[in-house]
Amino acid sequence: MILETPPIGLLLAASGETGKLLFTMLLVFGAAKVLYEVFEALRQPGIVGEILAGVLLGPGVLNLLQPTDFLNALAELGAMFLLFRVGLEVRSSDLLETGKTALLVAVLGVVIPFTMGFAISDLWHGSPVEALFLGAAMVATSVGITAQVLSSKGLLNHVSSKIILAAAVIDDVLGLILLAVVSSMAKGEVRLMDLLLTAGMAIGFTVAVVRWGSKTMARVVPRVQETLKGDNAEFKIAMVLLLGMGLLAIEAGVAAIIGAFLAGMALSNSVSHRVHDLTSGLSEFLVPFFLVGIGLNFNLKAFAEPDVLLMAGVVLVAAVISKLVGCGLGAWQLGRRNMFRVGAGMVPRGEVGMVVAQLGMSLGVVPDTVYAIVVSMSLLTTMVAPPLLNIAFRGESGD
Repeated sequence: MILETPPIGLLLAASGETGKLLFTMLLVFGAAKVLYEVFEALRQPGIVGEILAGVLLGPGVLNLLQPTDFLNALAELGAMFLLFRVGLEVRSSDLLETGKTALLVAVLGVVIPFTMGFAISDLWHGSPVEALFLGAAMVATSVGITAQVLSSKGLLNHVSSKIILAAAVIDDVLGLILLAVVSSMAKGEVRLMDLLLTAGMAIGFTVAVVRWGSKTMARVVPRVQETLKGDNAEFKIAMVLLLGMGLLAIEAGVAAIIGAFLAGMALSNSVSHRVHDLTSGLSEFLVPFFLVGIGLNFNLKAFAEPDVLLMAGVVLVAAVISKLVGCGLGAWQLGRRNMFRVGAGMVPRGEVGMVVAQLGMSLGVVPDTVYAIVVSMSLLTTMVAPPLLNIAFRGESGD
């Protein structure tokens, strides 16, 4: 069975799997776009409405949908196309120019959130392993939400935006290394060589694509295009590279969305505007599944206990402050306004924080309460980020 959505199953029992699949996609996409328009009419970020659509449809409110492998796959594709589209607007030379600042932003954006997360769990009398996983979840940065906001405002070429994107890539690599260490400690075995190999592959893959990806594609794309027949040859090449880089990124140990972003960046100097248009069309359809998927993971019932609700509030405040301060300090030489912009851009944890929580659950070292707290932190930081970015970039307009 492809979908496990009991309410829809009752409504469409006679329609079979295809009917359930189509109805689910219609429900997700339709609800996302309706709430997007409502929020835009209220002069609020539309993507917050799309995330709230997931909350309303999910088990915490209407219980019309629940997270499934099918919806998770669509959400992952949505995130990949979003980051690929963003990558098409970014040149690797621009990211390399921000290298030192982005590295400092990423490092401080790992150290300070991890320390705060560990300390909060320790004060709440959590076990050392619980504290490690909460700290690791606090470290995560999901650049998809920030990228969507900046792209919609035409601000991807702003210096703060370049630093955010570069720092998010570095943050993903550092977060991966930290998660590997924490997971090894949870299992009671720390294999130094395995950790070094994972770190080396992740760093090597990212650096190689950033430094040589654009130059390589500038030579390869025209030659391959000459040999292909049919329309939209450039787009076909772009899709092959997108999927291939996503797979390579996973094999290298980083997230598929980072591979998608790097693929887009490698093609930024090589493809026509037609590829941008076709990619935007696919993104417009798939990105709502990514945003709604975040909301589907939020379950209000987990916060029936006052202690859990209080800790969730403390963790949320710490999650926002730790990135604003930590990442902002990394950009101090750019002035206070840009410090705030960089910090705000690194706030959302999104699906990355949820992955950490799910790993802890699968290892049996994270209790249900901590899992619920991390999921709520991931969701609420994602919802807080767009308004923060609106404030941070107020008065700025795209090129």
